[in-house]
Amino acid sequence: MAHTVPETIRTSATSGERILFRTLKDYLPEDYIVYYEPEIHGRRPDFVVIGPDLGVVVLEVKDWTLNTIVKANKDEWLIFGRNQQQAMEKNPYKKAEEFTFHLMNHLKKDNHLLQTEGKNQHNLKFPCGYGAVFSRLYTEQMSREQLYSVIDPQFCFARDEIDPDHSHFSETVLIEKLMNMFKVNFRLREPLPQADIDAIRHKLFPEVRISGEFKQPAPHQDQILLSMHNLKTMDIHQENYAKNLGDKNRLIRGVAGSGKTLILATRAAILARENPDWNILILCYNISLANYLQQQIDVKVNELESEGDQGSLFDDESGDKQSFGTIEVYNFHSFLYNKFKAKDEQIPNLVESLKSNNQLAAQYDAILIDEGQDFEQEWLTLVSHLLNPATQSLLLVEDRAQNIYKRKRSYVEDTGLSFQGRSKILSINYRNTQQIVRFAWDFYRHNSELQHKVAEHEFEGEIIAPKTTPRKGPEPYIYKANRFVDEMTHVSQVIHKLNREHHVPFDEMVILYRVKKMSRENYIGTIQHQLKAHDIPHYWISENPSSKRQYEKNDGQVKISTIESSKGLDFQAVFIVNIDQMPFIYEDDTQREAALLYIAMTRAHKYLCLSYSGESAFTQYLDEVKNQQTNTQNEQSS
Repeated sequence: MAHTVPETIRTSATSGERILFRTLKDYLPEDYIVYYEPEIHGRRPDFVVIGPDLGVVVLEVKDWTLNTIVKANKDEWLIFGRNQQQAMEKNPYKKAEEFTFHLMNHLKKDNHLLQTEGKNQHNLKFPCGYGAVFSRLYTEQMSREQLYSVIDPQFCFARDEIDPDHSHFSETVLIEKLMNMFKVNFRLREPLPQADIDAIRHKLFPEVRISGEFKQPAPHQDQILLSMHNLKTMDIHQENYAKNLGDKNRLIRGVAGSGKTLILATRAAILARENPDWNILILCYNISLANYLQQQIDVKVNELESEGDQGSLFDDESGDKQSFGTIEVYNFHSFLYNKFKAKDEQIPNLVESLKSNNQLAAQYDAILIDEGQDFEQEWLTLVSHLLNPATQSLLLVEDRAQNIYKRKRSYVEDTGLSFQGRSKILSINYRNTQQIVRFAWDFYRHNSELQHKVAEHEFEGEIIAPKTTPRKGPEPYIYKANRFVDEMTHVSQVIHKLNREHHVPFDEMVILYRVKKMSRENYIGTIQHQLKAHDIPHYWISENPSSKRQYEKNDGQVKISTIESSKGLDFQAVFIVNIDQMPFIYEDDTQREAALLYIAMTRAHKYLCLSYSGESAFTQYLDEVKNQQTNTQNEQSS
């Protein structure tokens, strides 16, 4: 079964489009991707099929009958259109051809997708084909009416060739015919690697790009070949969520690292592109996350604007640059102050004023909320009164395993909107390695009250267990020291090792702490002193509100942050220090402390280091894990 984007076809699609969608999904190989009406730089072909052993094929679908067609030639067809009025239509095959040239024009801008030698040098390294689909005409009819004289049978499908319910349908014929829809006889000797498939998607759909990710350093000679392959791309599931969430209110619940924030940012950029007159609001709880989200939104909108403004063989002559809706990004309390000059205690009066129309406030056509689990009931009530009732476009994104503020949830009461049947669960972790996911989840299960809380479907339960993750890496590293200064000396040495030997940039590393200062220990002072002593550039994110707002990921500095301020952020390497202060002695809620440490662990892409120089309930657990790791290593070596 092939992957499809969207996963299901819209109800307004024609009957022929629905049949072809179902057939391609059911009968093409599992590593094929089928796009229905994708937006590709201002154009929308009916279907685009991408396959490792196929290349790319564009299909134009027509639901015409013999009675629809008056006459046809190789360039234009005269048909009966709406209200039986005659109209000239471009030959569907020619229309598919134009879409394909438009698509190829953009793909050729990525040098890595081009052949580098031979007579076909500078051409794409894979074939691009195109054809027409006549969903209400049969091969016998097309032959009898001599339609094959104006459109070669090699480049078109008839109803009996795409409908599995027809007695003459053949899966073999379907695939073989699709493999031959190319003007130039060009079969791939070897299937395209996944990197090339991702690069094709990356170039055609800039909204699925994951920008600002860590890039492995390349040798000098490889720098010449660097292209869009150096930027990662959403997987098909994430792309489907971002592009096809549907209208009005929606809820996304996902595990840490499942791409919730990425989907939200992409969704906002797509809404802004599709609705140039909309005012869009993005809210989160965390100040540093708001700043990071703003950077991500800026990158995505700039990519969509620049890609849409590039020339094409078939661009409109006007050359007008595409306009975008307005996107505002705030953490909630900054929004509250900037828009209403209000504080938390004034929210009830503010809500009543909005209800009675005494308060003038701008409405938003779409509101997207990250970290929904951290929002108070009255915050959501306030936000819901700022939503345009005509659009009701509210997207909530949450992970209740990261609910460190113990907010109570009743979205129907909070927003006046029901999310029953309008939610998605993301259980695949893309950020972390299998080793980190397993380590973090085992810790969380051992140290939290999970009974009757794990969700399987929509609203059943509160916490979503991570099901799988595609990446592998080293086991998390546990280090126990005698003093905190020794702990930080070791952490500094490991940071240098990762930077020198594994080429991890300083700005892809973060040190997370639970406690800044105690009467007998200045933790933050020791952290900064040791980093400075080891010539490690560093930036303290959580020093004050100003430092949170000025946070930049790619500044060449190791980051220092409280665990709370790291929510929504991620790094290649994460160092969690002074874990002996967890659970914190002045914190009665150990469940919150377990959630905090789980959040900290899941900030790491590949490298996770946990260190301590004292004892606590959590360090006792880590001691047991470390002993198990040591015993396993000894058994393997003996």
